[in-house]
Amino acid sequence: METGVVNPSARLDTLGISGLKAVHYNLSNAGLVQAAIERGEGELGQGGAFLTTTGKHTGRSPKDKFVVDEPSVKDTIWWENNPPMSPEAFEALRADMIAHMTGREYFVQDLFGGADLDYRLNLRVVSELAWHNLFIRHLLRRPEVAELETFLPEFTIINCPTFNADPAKHGCRSETVIAISFERKMILIGGTSYAGENKKSVFSVLNYLLPDSGVMPMHCSANHAPDDADDVAVFFGLSGTGKTTLSADPGRVLIGDDEHGWSKDGTFNFEGGCYAKTISLSAEAEPEIFATTSKFATVIENMVYDKHTKELDFEDDSLTQNMRCAYPLEYISNASASATGGIPKNVIMLTCDAYGVLPPIARLTPAQAMYHFLSGFTSKVAGTEKGVTEPQPTFSTCFGAPFMPRRPEVYGTLLRDKIAEFGSTCWLVNTGWTGGAHGTGSRMPIRATRALLTAALNGSLNEAEFRTDPNFGFDVPISVDGVADVILDPRRTWDKPDSYDRQAGRLVQMFIENFAQYESHVGAEVMAAAPKGA
Repeated sequence: METGVVNPSARLDTLGISGLKAVHYNLSNAGLVQAAIERGEGELGQGGAFLTTTGKHTGRSPKDKFVVDEPSVKDTIWWENNPPMSPEAFEALRADMIAHMTGREYFVQDLFGGADLDYRLNLRVVSELAWHNLFIRHLLRRPEVAELETFLPEFTIINCPTFNADPAKHGCRSETVIAISFERKMILIGGTSYAGENKKSVFSVLNYLLPDSGVMPMHCSANHAPDDADDVAVFFGLSGTGKTTLSADPGRVLIGDDEHGWSKDGTFNFEGGCYAKTISLSAEAEPEIFATTSKFATVIENMVYDKHTKELDFEDDSLTQNMRCAYPLEYISNASASATGGIPKNVIMLTCDAYGVLPPIARLTPAQAMYHFLSGFTSKVAGTEKGVTEPQPTFSTCFGAPFMPRRPEVYGTLLRDKIAEFGSTCWLVNTGWTGGAHGTGSRMPIRATRALLTAALNGSLNEAEFRTDPNFGFDVPISVDGVADVILDPRRTWDKPDSYDRQAGRLVQMFIENFAQYESHVGAEVMAAAPKGA
């Protein structure tokens, strides 16, 4: 049985998939919600949201992700970060997964990855779970019905949570597997119900393909001025740095919250929706995101709720701290209809420095931007994880190491060259601690951060007087309207300046030790932009 809209020449039998109980092509949000409830995959929540859980996998499984070692990609994959799978193992995995699908019901969505028509990727997503199909329908970009009639996939994702891989036979690590074949143009996902694997696998593919077209793929959020789509800002940042909060400015237009491309023509969102964390989400702090949790077809993932009223508990993290909601971009009132904008005018790199060393904002040269982009620094704080008793550095290159198939320098060079070519201004913004490290100092005032970002985005900050930071060599403003001068100089916020100096020396050394892995791959200009150790 087949239902839905599909180009007859692109059915699943072209992939060697046959003998299925039923295939549902390109069902609407309503159709997928109905199917998911009928199949017992979850419950209907307030406002028509869909409530579900993902079992033992409540987050990504990065150690179970593989790239097939094929001739066409052998010399361009960053193998240290992307464990290889042999072509033979992938073929065995594919055959066994297709055999597993026999007699079962599947859901198919034909979607685009990328809002720019010149660079978008046609994707066919085959899901064992109806709600997974709903999730990816939100997160990727939806074709018009007329486009579906001629749609031909360039890449296919097959996702079977009930299929368990065999490490001995399939060349993987466990029964969970995410395998990408660039020559077969196929992604196989098995042994996990976590929906985020779907979107991140697409991000990984685009991260590999787009640099060959001169496009910089970015794990970042982006917005633009309300009356000027060419006034674009992009925000890089790891978890806990404020990327979503600071980019979701009601005074600017949201292009997207997670994955974008920077081409010769401008900025474009890869996605058609958002996948937001909901822990401690409130109507006061994030009214628009909060409102999506009670809108029809929003996917609510791994949240505790009242079984009678279906009221969500935003503080109960007993299932996971990584509880989330997935919804289409149009659920946000200030979202861009086109999901595109001009060349980034400002590039913001967010870090949460729990050591209390970095200034609240600094201006970077193109070489410094490449250095800090490759470093991808933030820090964990005491109390956030078992065994963490003092700040610990976290370096995730390009602010998204798990999704980078190529070596980091490829992306770092693209960023440096684009900043230099287009005259973009790059800022390093510290949303971490001031007046001392975590446990002694205090969190950077959000009002100060917002004031500094406003000044950066409206151009007035470039007119300020700057000093050169003695530890990192970047430019730091001396005085900014609406911000206490003392905050701009972290050394002055500490009770004991010599304690600050020692802490700064420690952090500089951490940067130097981490960057040693890139020294032989970057030029002298970038190494000259590195902080200087004692």
